[in-house]
Amino acid sequence: MTGSGASPAGGPVNQSTQARGPTPGVTSAGAPMRIGTVALTVRDLDAVSRFYQQVIGLTPVESRPGLARLGVGETVLLELRHDPAAPVASPRAARLFHTAFLVPSRTGLAQWLLHAAELGVPLQGASDHLVSEAIYLADPEGNGIEVYWDRPSETWTWRDGMVEMATLALDLDGLAATARTRDWSGLPSGSCIGHVHLQVGALEPAEGFYAGLLGLEVVCRYPGATFLGSGGYHHHIGTNIWNSSGAPVRTGPTTGLADVEIVTDAGTLDTVRSRLSPEQSTELGQTRLPLRDPWGTSVTLVAG
Repeated sequence: MTGSGASPAGGPVNQSTQARGPTPGVTSAGAPMRIGTVALTVRDLDAVSRFYQQVIGLTPVESRPGLARLGVGETVLLELRHDPAAPVASPRAARLFHTAFLVPSRTGLAQWLLHAAELGVPLQGASDHLVSEAIYLADPEGNGIEVYWDRPSETWTWRDGMVEMATLALDLDGLAATARTRDWSGLPSGSCIGHVHLQVGALEPAEGFYAGLLGLEVVCRYPGATFLGSGGYHHHIGTNIWNSSGAPVRTGPTTGLADVEIVTDAGTLDTVRSRLSPEQSTELGQTRLPLRDPWGTSVTLVAG
């Protein structure tokens, strides 16, 4: 969520947004629409795969020539697609801002922090967002990463249907002091991709796609960014123009984000399909619906 920029442009507000108050038990993975697998195109498959295993703590789930699928247990969170000739994505393009790995507890985040410190991994930032505490870094090919934990949802503050988030300094020493052990054996059970944050060319058409078409709720407007979530979660998708205002539509494949998978139910999938134009529509009953946002970013809805 870190960053700064101009005030966000307005856009259509999803009509399902309702007044909310503190609600216990809200989680990213328990929402009606949640993040499944994130796919990245990488030039050096071995180096990037090794990083996500050794630094982030993912484990191999499937491997074949040109492809590595990593996750927690048998759940795939990250798919790495090898393309050594892929052009490097411009930092000002519509692209991935970060993939956010959510751990179940503050202790888990503290243990990951100590693990990263022992490896000497350079961090890019650390923030208290009121709803969560987050640490930022990047993989060897510059793909942004967030590792975070959520404060209990009953402590989140909602006003007029919007959740309060901020970017405050995170007390890393205080966080590290909560670790119960320095032993690290990978991301703990229950970890998932809590959200994906995207660079977009403009906020209003991004809101039209992610809220108007997909049906996510706008839950926070921040200078230069809009956050959208499902089921009362603080956000599953972030969009910002901090580095990418006016970015054009992608003209071809590049390194970085290849696809974001959003898992939902079959009814929601058919509802989204019904909003498509006739030339975009696909057959009812299919369990996957591939889409592209206004900048050509691939988003796949999956009935799971």
